[in-house]
Formats: sequence, structure tokens, C-alpha cells
Amino acid sequence: MRDFVIRTALPSDAPSILALLGELAAYGKAPEFNLNEAHVLRDMFGAACHCELALRDEEPVGIATWYWTYKSFRAVRGLFVEDLYVRAAFRGQGLGKALLAHLAGKAEDAGGFLEWQVLDWNSRAISFYKMLGAQAVPHWLNYRLEGEPLERLAQSRTDKR
Repeated sequence: MRDFVIRTALPSDAPSILALLGELAAYGKAPEFNLNEAHVLRDMFGAACHCELALRDEEPVGIATWYWTYKSFRAVRGLFVEDLYVRAAFRGQGLGKALLAHLAGKAEDAGGFLEWQVLDWNSRAISFYKMLGAQAVPHWLNYRLEGEPLERLAQSRTDKR
């Protein structure tokens, strides 16, 4: 019997969202965690970012944040899972799978796919994803531009405002 519920987060869930994402940042050894409740309220309830919660006895114990992507060569929409986290005491009980299944339904309804990243040292998560049938995306590396290099590139733009 399922004794948990998956639902879309509400603005009143902002404190729980912040707490869960803070736990995820600590678990993932994030070098910084700047998110606050104002950011959650500003960013998690619009078109850019979405949030789903796993609740047991009405207590949020798991979270998935996500957004839509688009693969132009394939002409298909994708659902990118930015964050997936279940509190340690609730792992191994199907909540992570239930959160991903909930998102998989959204991706399938859109005719698309589900995609995410995993830290290379997180062998438990990697094993879980492989058990679901997920595969690492071959031939692709992630890149990021931020801080001074981002500013420098932005300053070189020809369409200055």
C-alpha cells in the first residue's frame, strides 16, 4: 500500500522546499547554497521552473525540481530534472521512483523524454537510475560559463542594449 502522495508544490510549501534543497546541497557537497525562501517563491511557481513534492503523512520528505527543454534536431520536448532528493530516513521505500514516475508521465504526455545529471561519485543513485533502464548520454560533456568569463563574453556582444 502506498502511504505517500506526490503532488505539485504550492507557495505555502516554500519553507519545506528550501529545507529539502538545503539537505540536497549538503549531501551533494555543494560549495555554496545561496537559495532562500524569496528565491523559491520567485522562481519555483512560474513557467521556468516546477517543483513536485513527495509527502508522507502530509510531511514533505522528497522533492523533484524540473523544467522543459527542447532538442531541435529531434524536434522533441524534454523534461530536465534539476533536483531529485529523498530524505535519508525515507530512501529505499519507492519515493524516488515515484517522483521520477510522476515526471515520466509528464514527459510521455508531451511526447518527449526525461533527462538529468548525477554526480559521478554517487554510486547509489547511478545504480538506481540504471535499474530503471536509464543510460548515460554518450559523447556529451556539460559546460558552464559564469563569473568573470561570463561577464567578459557578455561585454563582447555586438547587440548592446
